[in-house]
Amino acid sequence: QVQLAESGGGLVQAGDSLRLSCAASGRTYSTYAMGWFRQAPGKEREFVAAIKWRGGSTYYGDSVKGRFTISRDNAKNTVYLQMNSLKPEDTAIYYCATVPITEWRPVSDLRQYEYKHWGQGTQVTVSS
Repeated sequence: QVQLAESGGGLVQAGDSLRLSCAASGRTYSTYAMGWFRQAPGKEREFVAAIKWRGGSTYYGDSVKGRFTISRDNAKNTVYLQMNSLKPEDTAIYYCATVPITEWRPVSDLRQYEYKHWGQGTQVTVSS
């Protein structure tokens, strides 16, 4: 079993930056992807960004392109989400998730329902 633990959420003002972390422990896969998702009150969970652990290819949701950056630290088994130029509409609970993936499959091809393991989430609130 894989355990994921998010951290780094908080209350910030519009225009500020925040970095989320997601530490993975337990069982690991030879090739996997990690993704960030978010869910605002009354809305469906939305894809934010994903990264393929081997190779580091990334993919972003349209609403965060150019503002958010996903990265990973292999030694720490940790994925990060650097969020810049935050907006009130970025307010949500942010979740990280992971799924094994074949080497040939692009991370952009993954669908939310395919992610197998999820963290508990961390709250991000952006005030205007």
